[in-house]
Amino acid sequence: MLISMVEQIKALPPLPESFQKINAICSDENGTTQMLAKVIEKDPMLVASLLRLANSPLYGFSREIKSVLQAVSLFGMTTTRALVTGISVKKLLQMDTAPYGVTPEAFVETSNLQGMLMRQWYKKLDMPRQDLLFLCGLLQETGKILIAQQIVRSDEVTPFKAQVTTAHNLSEVERAFVGTTTALVTAAVFEHWGFDETMIQFIRYSDTPNNAPDLETKRFAASLHVAKTAVAINGPMNEQNITLALREVQRFELDEMAFAEAIEQLIEHVSY
Repeated sequence: MLISMVEQIKALPPLPESFQKINAICSDENGTTQMLAKVIEKDPMLVASLLRLANSPLYGFSREIKSVLQAVSLFGMTTTRALVTGISVKKLLQMDTAPYGVTPEAFVETSNLQGMLMRQWYKKLDMPRQDLLFLCGLLQETGKILIAQQIVRSDEVTPFKAQVTTAHNLSEVERAFVGTTTALVTAAVFEHWGFDETMIQFIRYSDTPNNAPDLETKRFAASLHVAKTAVAINGPMNEQNITLALREVQRFELDEMAFAEAIEQLIEHVSY
């Protein structure tokens, strides 16, 4: 990884106090949705972002969600914690995703789709891992924010964007321009913030699952690789990328039927 990128990661400030409080409540067996909602309500951006997610077609709630408590109750504490983590990370990193040819809103939507794809895919296959995989999918593209900043500083937005637009393998484009990839940057960022080591490993090897140190890491790293292929930032869930993702499912001998069902369910909620 480039020295400048490493220094950029080391200079990142800690996640906000509200995130720490939310984490503590969700980890406490006596924590309640009411306690969680009260902390979230003190942060207007968290409130706006969480309600926007609650009312998006992706989560399929049958009525309009108007309050934080209502949203937290419907999401549940584990999902709320994951969503708040994603919101907090993206807020702290100050997104400028122009080098990838998308708006910050589209970037967030792509992240949410990857998270939901992982959840739907593994909800019957591996219930104990479902929530962690949702969080991995939700956050695995975080490194793109720092890579985009590097591209802007290097004044290479135009040539980078031109290659991203047509690339089937974004990690190759990233490596050519900045000497590293989203997966490696994301893993380094989460190490800096002290995130769960299992999650970090799944993300770190998502470009190179065959290099994973054990079979479980290989399996879930490969699944994350499939998710970001199907829901690629330069063509989320288009026919070509879904076909490419299915090939990767077969190559890594993952559950093809469960994946196809998960894709169908997402398409029912979101149209492009």
